[in-house]
Amino acid sequence: MKLHTYFRSSAAYRVRIALGLKGLDYDPVFVCLAEGEQKTAGYLAQNPQGLIPLLDMEGKVLSQSLAIIEYLDETHPEPPLLPGNPLERARVRAMAQLVACDIHPVNNLRMLKYLGGPMAQSKESIDLWYRHWITEGFRALEELVSRYGGKSPGGGYCFGDQVTMADCLLVPQMWNARRFDTDLGPFPQLVDIDQRLQRIDAFREAAPENQPDFPE
Repeated sequence: MKLHTYFRSSAAYRVRIALGLKGLDYDPVFVCLAEGEQKTAGYLAQNPQGLIPLLDMEGKVLSQSLAIIEYLDETHPEPPLLPGNPLERARVRAMAQLVACDIHPVNNLRMLKYLGGPMAQSKESIDLWYRHWITEGFRALEELVSRYGGKSPGGGYCFGDQVTMADCLLVPQMWNARRFDTDLGPFPQLVDIDQRLQRIDAFREAAPENQPDFPE
């Protein structure tokens, strides 16, 4: 199993977490987004979108982080990343999609490069854009966690008291929020869950600073 990844990609970060939670070994294939390696002919032949992550299972390839995570959950069901109840599964997916579909697309590298290039926006304006969309998304996610998050004495996670796909999405977005100096004061539950998740090996080992391609 090979994972095409980049240390700073939050989408690849999610999949690294899921692979770690499932106890699955993989060989990383590093694709430097900053240098445009995702646009080479060889990579586009595997993934026409020119995005990462890409999971290659002996020639069978999957793209899109949520699709990959759900595939891993279906083929390696322990520990489960989605609840057994259909309504609860839908709620976890909604939390994950809030990050993957509403926050991330307007803040990914392609968008930021376009803002700084053709749109001629300053770094200050771009950073303001970034923080705005994270704050908007986190405001809603904080409320969802208050409704559905764990209530155990030791503290739970995004949904209930077991790690789910929503947690796999939260941690990379928290890393990005801090990278752009986003004020996390209004989101105490998200901060608390993130700190709790960082104590789990799979989350800690998947962090950007622990990747071989992290710049020294």
